[in-house]
Amino acid sequence: MGSRVNVCSVITLDNPGKFTDRFTLEITFEAFQRLPHDLEWELVYVGSGESTDYDQILDSVLVGPTEEGKHKFNFTADAPNPEKIPVNDIVGVSVLLLKCRYNEQEFLNLGWFVSNEYPEEEVELKENPPSKPVVEKLKRTVQSEDIRVTSFPIKWDDQDVEEVPPQVEEEEEQVDEEDLMPLEDNEEGEDADDEDDEEDENNDGVVDLESMDTEVVADDAEAEGEMDGESREEKPQEEKYEEKAQDEQIPRVNQKPLTTIN
Repeated sequence: MGSRVNVCSVITLDNPGKFTDRFTLEITFEAFQRLPHDLEWELVYVGSGESTDYDQILDSVLVGPTEEGKHKFNFTADAPNPEKIPVNDIVGVSVLLLKCRYNEQEFLNLGWFVSNEYPEEEVELKENPPSKPVVEKLKRTVQSEDIRVTSFPIKWDDQDVEEVPPQVEEEEEQVDEEDLMPLEDNEEGEDADDEDDEEDENNDGVVDLESMDTEVVADDAEAEGEMDGESREEKPQEEKYEEKAQDEQIPRVNQKPLTTIN
């Protein structure tokens, strides 16, 4: 079944800003029907393109139950901890991910490139950057115009059927002796060989495409996997999220009620 939630827009407020500033996203989404359970929104900062070990979950929030229609809320999260980022990856380009789940199933992943550079007025730092970056001086810019969207099919309720292709069992074909064709006499076999030779002579210059080796070209979607860290060594999703403390309560958007857009 298709998705029951569509993200209409995500606006990064106070952008650009300092590396140490908090992230604030204004999220507008549409629910195509009432969702009785919570939507979980999670913001992740990719600390390094080499490994998911450096990914930082900045914050997560629960929104719901959600009525049918358009809704808007602000999602605020702390800046990443520079102590958990490799020194060589603090300055330069990184990635910010916004993930959305329903019933503990991820169905949407939004990604933006993030640029962390010294501003123009910091001439000395730009020309002679220190071995240990001065994070207080870094300017952070979320490339909000360049967004990558990845969606995943999930079961929205118990009535949905998982999209798994049926398995086909291959049956072995048994050949009876009665089905075997008798061998032809040697003379008839020689005549058939002569006819084949004549056909080969007449077919000179004709290329049999089926007999040629065909190169399989990879899908473009594989090339775009880099945004979400597919080129890195991914840990199993269950293992990755075991790092969350089980007794940790995800906050709910109750400070400011969810705004319904008519």
